[in-house]
Amino acid sequence: MFKKNINPALDTESILKDAQRELALPSRRLFAKRALTLGGLSLLTGCNITDEPSVNRMLERISRMNDGVQGWLFDPKRLAPTYTQAEMTRPFPFNAFYAIEEVPEIDGADYRLEVSGLVSDKRSWTLQQLHKLPQNEQITRHICVEGWSAIGRWGGVPFSYFLKQIGADLSAKYIDFQCGDDYHTSIDMPTALHPQTQLTLTYDGQILPPKYGFPMKLRMPTKLGYKNPKHITSIEVTNTYPGGYWEDQGYNWFGGA
Repeated sequence: MFKKNINPALDTESILKDAQRELALPSRRLFAKRALTLGGLSLLTGCNITDEPSVNRMLERISRMNDGVQGWLFDPKRLAPTYTQAEMTRPFPFNAFYAIEEVPEIDGADYRLEVSGLVSDKRSWTLQQLHKLPQNEQITRHICVEGWSAIGRWGGVPFSYFLKQIGADLSAKYIDFQCGDDYHTSIDMPTALHPQTQLTLTYDGQILPPKYGFPMKLRMPTKLGYKNPKHITSIEVTNTYPGGYWEDQGYNWFGGA
């Protein structure tokens, strides 16, 4: 419940125009669909929304509130739907914040996954060591915030198993991912421990292709696509909010599908 602090001098029409301009930005479109409507915004004009920065701050507060609600509703034991190989999308689409010609070329022989933060074992991992860990497979749907979806077959290490291997503090709040394509994002610990959250090393039975995230991506069918980072180079377990590439531009942080 918002505390009413309505200033009769406020120009409500101007406030709504400012908010509409902000919501029209690409980084705010998810807000418009998932967190806020202009009709609802008209009830919030007592929040001292008198200029563009104030609109941004209000949107950010509502986004954080939306994250909290999604986190509260998240069931760490509920599985996303799975599919058969006959239902796979072929070809599985490429998607990134850059063109396919700009996919990074990472040398698997020199690759090291760096581990830091609230873990007892901070040794780096080679690609060969990661492939020797227990693997599983899933055929799940990738849901993009742009409105499309695709079904793919992913293989790799259950992330919960990996976190236990490195002695991660499983009571920590966040896990941050830095990537070889300059992308970064972060997730909550309950999602990290979800049985379908996977450090993905293969696609459709083959070594993960560069366009899908070689040498390793994070696969989470419980999250929207932008929460599934590719070309992962480091993992940090932390209690300090890490943000993310799109999240820092206004997208919801929790990003649950």
